[in-house]
Amino acid sequence: MNNYVKEFCKRGAMFAWGGPAIIAIIYACLKAAGTVTMLSVNEVVLGILSSIVMAFIAAGISIVYQIETLPKTMAGLIQMAVLYADYLGIYLLNGWIPVDKVWIFTVIFVAGFAAIWFAVYISTKRKVEKMNRLIAGAANGKKDNEL
Repeated sequence: MNNYVKEFCKRGAMFAWGGPAIIAIIYACLKAAGTVTMLSVNEVVLGILSSIVMAFIAAGISIVYQIETLPKTMAGLIQMAVLYADYLGIYLLNGWIPVDKVWIFTVIFVAGFAAIWFAVYISTKRKVEKMNRLIAGAANGKKDNEL
């Protein structure tokens, strides 16, 4: 378990730098929508620090897929729950979404997560099927170009 915690921290630290990039994108979108026109120093500091934490957690949680005893579906659900809590908590803390619009965030988050997870699943499944065909062909004495 200790190795998983170390790997979580390693992954998080590698991608935490993306937090300030995330905050710049979020503030640019809020400005474009007319929601935010000016920020105080406290808002900027909170936004930068909280987005670093958000990026750290988002990158680190991918470690769940390395736990061999954990079924991939369960790992996906754990990742989804942690990302949801991470993003929603940070967004509410910073006032990026109003409390009465959490349901919209939830619908978009679940749909987006499902679409990404499905795309990764299909891609991985195709690669595994191709490798299995290659292995089966090699076992039967066929060359790669015959498959």
